[in-house]
Amino acid sequence: MNKTDFVDAVAAKAGLSKASAKAAVDAFISTVGDALKNGDKVILTGFGTFSVSERSAREGRNPSTGEVIKIPAKKVAKFKPGKELSEGIS
Repeated sequence: MNKTDFVDAVAAKAGLSKASAKAAVDAFISTVGDALKNGDKVILTGFGTFSVSERSAREGRNPSTGEVIKIPAKKVAKFKPGKELSEGIS
């Protein structure tokens, strides 16, 4: 499901126009992104938790040449599904 399909599904389930649903989805994405940029967690009970995790620097290998390369430390977004979501897809 891509973003357009998702907006269409939200519009149908919530009884909204596609324009209103797109605005709501865009606001959700923006709000979650802003919270993660500020280092906050976003906890949606029953759905899951969005958070930021730090990966430490490490050494890796170039798969083509086998050469050892240094991979720098970085922050990554993480999603941990909630219990209801996990049980719902099992």
